[in-house]
Amino acid sequence: MTILLRRLNEMAADAIRLLPQLTIALVVLALTYLVAKFARRIAERLLKRTELRGTLVNLVETLVGVLIWIMGTLITMSIVLPGVTPANILALLGLGSVAIGFAFKDIFENFLAGILIMLRRTMRLGDVIECQDVEGRVEIISLRDTHLRHLSGELVIVPNAYLFKNPITVLTQKPDRRHSVDVGVAYDVNLDAAREVIAGAVRSCPTVDGDQKVEVFAREFGDSSINFLVRWWAGSKPVEAHASRDEVVRAIKRALDDAGMEIPFPYRTLTFKEPLPLSRARADASE
Repeated sequence: MTILLRRLNEMAADAIRLLPQLTIALVVLALTYLVAKFARRIAERLLKRTELRGTLVNLVETLVGVLIWIMGTLITMSIVLPGVTPANILALLGLGSVAIGFAFKDIFENFLAGILIMLRRTMRLGDVIECQDVEGRVEIISLRDTHLRHLSGELVIVPNAYLFKNPITVLTQKPDRRHSVDVGVAYDVNLDAAREVIAGAVRSCPTVDGDQKVEVFAREFGDSSINFLVRWWAGSKPVEAHASRDEVVRAIKRALDDAGMEIPFPYRTLTFKEPLPLSRARADASE
């Protein structure tokens, strides 16, 4: 009992000796809270004037607050425990960060890739993109993954590292993009006249951008036709592309029919080395 009482007295004396240090530590923590809150507000006001995405703005605010809290915590621990120096704490954190980095490599990779993707201005929410075998409209860009909505309605969640490592085609980066279709005419058709008829039909379509040039090129000698490559500019969205192509194809078909120019279907010619015997079927006995 005497030993227990002596030990309790020693602990009480140590606690009394630590009271000034604990008071200073609490004051430091309170100041850290105020500084972190004030710094986050300043960062929010400054970043709102930029064109950064909202998710990236929140990330920067969080990082500012975390850094301030780390510094405040290190100072507090140095005050309460004089034997623990910031160098020792940083060394311990360094070893821990290496272990955590190996354990969560994929998570950190996607996290950093998400930050770099958010810094890009070429891929925005609502854009339709293609990346390898993935295609869809961008709905959400988070710090770990990106949500793409297929044109058929399915939702695809793509890791940010996949989008960062592979080439991305942004189909709707501009309001208009070029579209093309192949058109074949018969071999006996005047190609110069056919070119003018096709070009005029394309220009007459309301969905075609009249400020851009309509191009018609004789492309190749097909099996049954001379094939033209027809190119024009229209809306970049998939629905606009389908509507414009439908309108252009119907206009070209109508114009060639009116001009009496044939759009041939494949012909097949059979050649036999030996003459084929032909026999007429016998009439029925009733005839």
